[in-house]
Order: sequence, then C-alpha cells, then structure tokens
Amino acid sequence: MSRLADTPLSVLDLAPITRDGTAAETFRRSVDLAQQTERLGYNRYWLAEHHNIDGIASAATSVLIGHIAGATTTMRIGSGGIMLPNHPPLAIAEQFGTLATLYPDRIDLGLGRAPGSDGITMQAMRRDPRAGVNDFPDRLDELRRYLGDTVPGQRVRAIPGEGTHVPIWLLGSSGYSAQLAARLGLPFAFAGQFAPGYMIEALHLYREGFQPGVLDKPHAMIGIPLIAADTDERARFLATTQQQKFLNLIRGKSTRTQPPVENLDWSPQERAMVAQNLGAAVVGGPESVRQQLENLLEQTGADEIMVNTDCFDHADRVKSYEILAEVQRASR
Repeated sequence: MSRLADTPLSVLDLAPITRDGTAAETFRRSVDLAQQTERLGYNRYWLAEHHNIDGIASAATSVLIGHIAGATTTMRIGSGGIMLPNHPPLAIAEQFGTLATLYPDRIDLGLGRAPGSDGITMQAMRRDPRAGVNDFPDRLDELRRYLGDTVPGQRVRAIPGEGTHVPIWLLGSSGYSAQLAARLGLPFAFAGQFAPGYMIEALHLYREGFQPGVLDKPHAMIGIPLIAADTDERARFLATTQQQKFLNLIRGKSTRTQPPVENLDWSPQERAMVAQNLGAAVVGGPESVRQQLENLLEQTGADEIMVNTDCFDHADRVKSYEILAEVQRASR
C-alpha cells in the first residue's frame, strides 16, 4: 500500500534570487511555478518571511502572496511562515483578512516565532529581542480573536479580517510550536527543509499531546528539500546548488542561487554541517525519489509533504515538480 499515493503534495517557494538575477525575475518565476504546480495538482503554495538576505525576495510576504493568488485560481496560497513577533497581530489580521476577502477559501496563515534575520535587522524592524520567547501564545491568541467572530463590546476590530477565520498553522523546527499546536488543536508544519534533526521527536510531541480544537485530529505537514531529475546522477548534480547555498550561509557569504558544479571545495567539517541541514533532502531520479518518499512517510507518518526545490535553472525546478507529480500518479 503506497502512502505517497494519497499524501497531498505542496510547494514551498523561498523566492530565490539567482547569482546575477533580480527580484523582478524571481517574482516572474514564482508566478510561473505557481501556475505550473497548480496545473499539476499541488495542494498549497507557501512563501516565507525573511529579511536582509540577499538571496531571498519574499520579505513583504503578504504582498507576494496576494500577487501569486491573483495569478492562480484553485491552489491554496499562504505563508510558511509569517514571523508573528515581527508584527502587531492586528496588522497581520488586517493583511490576511484582506487576502481572504479577495481570495475566499484559498489563503493559509502559517506562523513562526523566529525573526527571519539577524540581530541588526531585528533592531531595524523595531522587534523586541525578547519577543517570541514568552509572549508568542498571547500574540497568537490576540491574532485569532481578530480573525474570529466579533464579540459584543469589542473595541479593536480587524476590518477586513473579522469573521474570516483564516486557517492558522504553527510552524517550527523544535518541540515548542509542536506542543502549542497540539494544545490548541491546530495543524502543525515542521521545517525539515533546513533543520530536520528534531523532526521525529517534534511530530511525536504534537501527536501525543494533541487536544481537539480547531481540528478534531492532528494534521502534520513536513517541509523537505527535494530535487528530482531524469536520473540519480543528474539530480545529484543539480543538488549542488542547494549545497552551495548552505555552504555560503555557513561561510557568511551571499546566499544567491549558484549554478550546479561537478565538485565542491569544502572541508570535512563544512560538508558535515551542510549534510546536517539537508538531512531530510530527497534527491534522485523517479524511482529513487519514490522510494525515499515512501520511507520518509513510513518514518514520520506525515499527513502532507511540502517540497522546496532549489535549482539554478528555472526549467530544472519546474521539471522536478513535474517528475514528482508523475511519481505520485504512478504510485496510485
């Protein structure tokens, strides 16, 4: 019995800027990727909030979500995620209430606690350095109130926003958000695309502690890096692009997307660190990808998979999603 056959597949777009590219080119590629993956039957298309990172163009996340939603018709579009401690909950409720009003039943609001950047940028954003440590549940509760039904005597309202009940997901790479999502009966997404080490434990904590709330039963999604190509050899070659990105991040260099290379010049320690970041990566030709995904689903019991494909050439990126969709169809 194939688990992959019935597992929804979704897209995580980190809006990558290529080595000599521009943000405008990134946005055009994102629109094309969203339209192509919608045609292929992918379930969701999420974008992530990052700031002051020269290789990522999704800083104004809600604006880009609206742009992608306007260029598609059926796929759910959302955030993976909005870093809630960076913003007043009212502002996020108004932004996503606006999106949900423009695109009914198509908007997701994934939330995280991290700043999505460094300390200097946190200061520029006027973020309290202590935010997210102890006050995240309170901020989340405030946000949910704004998106819920108005109550008598409520003095502050999100207009638009109130009554939209935008679906909220909690995102995380540790046990904190897993346990909070469980306690509130919310769906949970684990960030295995960059920090897979705690995945199994976080999913266990989520399911073990789940209490019915918004959901009657737990729903866990895992994010993973995935490169699919015609052959294992070709996929491994293309995967050097994502390896270079993490290597440059370790070295404090530009994270702009680089062309694939035959060989990487790295130390054993750097290689081990990159391997740790990409520990959940699925790389290979169709049959290899199928086997790896079936094994991953067996290990995690994930209800949904969100794939981040990081290729230098846009055509290779689109083809990877095409191959994955065909692999799933063939497993049915």
